[in-house]
Amino acid sequence: MTEYFDDLETRDPEEREQALMSALPQQIALAKSTDGYAAVFADVDPAQINSRPALAELPVTRKSELISLQAAAPPFGGLNATPVGQMARLFLSPGPIAEPEGKSADFWRMGRALFAAGFREGDIVQNCFSYHLTPAGFLFDAAARAVGCAVIPGGVGQTDLQVQTIAHFSPIGYAGTPDFLKLLLAKADELGTDISSIKKALVGGGALLPPLRKEYADRGIKVLQGYGTADVGSIAYESEAQEGMIIDEGLILEIVRPGTGEPVAEGDVGEVVVTLLNDDYPLVRFGTGDLSAVLPGISPCGRTAPRIKGWMGRADQRTKVRGMFVDPVQIDRVLKNQNAISRMRLVVGEEGGLDTVTLRCESTDQSDSLATAVAEAFQAECKVRTVIEFANLGTLPNDGKIIDDIRKYE
Repeated sequence: MTEYFDDLETRDPEEREQALMSALPQQIALAKSTDGYAAVFADVDPAQINSRPALAELPVTRKSELISLQAAAPPFGGLNATPVGQMARLFLSPGPIAEPEGKSADFWRMGRALFAAGFREGDIVQNCFSYHLTPAGFLFDAAARAVGCAVIPGGVGQTDLQVQTIAHFSPIGYAGTPDFLKLLLAKADELGTDISSIKKALVGGGALLPPLRKEYADRGIKVLQGYGTADVGSIAYESEAQEGMIIDEGLILEIVRPGTGEPVAEGDVGEVVVTLLNDDYPLVRFGTGDLSAVLPGISPCGRTAPRIKGWMGRADQRTKVRGMFVDPVQIDRVLKNQNAISRMRLVVGEEGGLDTVTLRCESTDQSDSLATAVAEAFQAECKVRTVIEFANLGTLPNDGKIIDDIRKYE
């Protein structure tokens, strides 16, 4: 028999929609009370925003705009309803983009996704998301505690120590990026250390490509995906059915034509836009920049919320690499500090289920010392390691791309 996190997951779809639309006017009113939304919603009557067509008339605030909004009105661009000093934690992710954590339990609502991935009370979880300045570590930590799991705060890196820790505590679960689990398994093989206690995983921060999922399954590890952002928290998640991703109960999701606020027809690919039902950070029509599409029907697992296909790439050039977002403006900052380089182009690919990152640089100086300096500057700015590949002047494609994501998601 399928188990559920709570009764919300099996509601009649019409009941769920009515509940969301009933909560919407209050959320718009809360957003309108903030400094960031006050001017945007000056002529909006929150009581009238009680349907999807009415919501679609409001402007989209895109994640890509947060850098400039927050620079003009730090730390959160005025979009927070709870005063900064009354938040639980404050984060500054690469970009830089600031994100708050309120004081409610499981603030990002990821416990539902962890439960759907098979985690239960009493399980031990190795949490390999970063706890350093970015929310991901705390996000999954709170989710595990919401389910009743014990958490090993592994963070990222230090594969030798992580393997030793897994061998010592014998966790049954892993939370982290899809590719870091592969690195841990490879390190364990190299050291001859048994970490076969891990039988299930919830991954995020990057695409779980089919070959990598199969590789884990062949090792007896069932891996499911959660999809979310540092700003919003959980957006959608896989269940044991593995047929699309089920939309979280705490938000209203739209798929819109990229660059516009216009909803697309069901099944069409577009940008994921969410309105967050959150008292601390009431984001309204927040454009994630991610691409997806709505699937027809409901999941065979019995959860009745609508489903999306999952993460299908980016609507803009901003992309997620090894769990970290990289923005074109960051590449520009690295470029401006390297006088010997005229142009840069970041190429993100995939090999053996792992992200590959190559920063191509046009330069007359193609020395090892320059390559080292650029690689160090890029890692400091973007928190991601890269290979430096030099090119002759005028040879990089002149197509406007600063980030070229050549990974395949289907």
